[in-house]
Amino acid sequence: MGEDYVRYIDRTREYYLAEGYKTPYKWAHFEDIPFARLEKPLARCRVGLVTTSDIAVRTEGGEREGHDAGALVGNVYSIPFDTPIDRLYSRNEHYDSHATTLDDVNAYCPLTRLRELADAGRIGGLAPRFHGVYTSYSQRVTMERDAPEVLKRCREDGVDVVLLTPV
Repeated sequence: MGEDYVRYIDRTREYYLAEGYKTPYKWAHFEDIPFARLEKPLARCRVGLVTTSDIAVRTEGGEREGHDAGALVGNVYSIPFDTPIDRLYSRNEHYDSHATTLDDVNAYCPLTRLRELADAGRIGGLAPRFHGVYTSYSQRVTMERDAPEVLKRCREDGVDVVLLTPV
């Protein structure tokens, strides 16, 4: 019987070992999960999006452009939510190209679906920007630097709830 799914945990361990890290990747595990109940219905909530996909913006002429270096703090960057989907692309080449593709931005960063939910009144609205976090081998760096920066930006955007799309 063949496997019809991607063994991401195994592939991630193999990837980091191939990159020269001496210890296999250790997946985060927490006994206490800091989730909270919504204080109001989702239809009245401003929704934010945080992704670990490496998304960048093409210029209006179609050329690839980098992130605003001044807006990059640690591994965290932000892009205006109203950026047209056809101007977004992933610069990340570290994915299983046999199991997936990066051609459809909505497959790993559901901007269009969230806009549809807002238009239909299923969610109250969208944050003015979405946030990306470049993945890091270091859980300490993620917890001590990147996660607080994401939280700061989400608070600046006045979000009530955040959708996380890990890639």
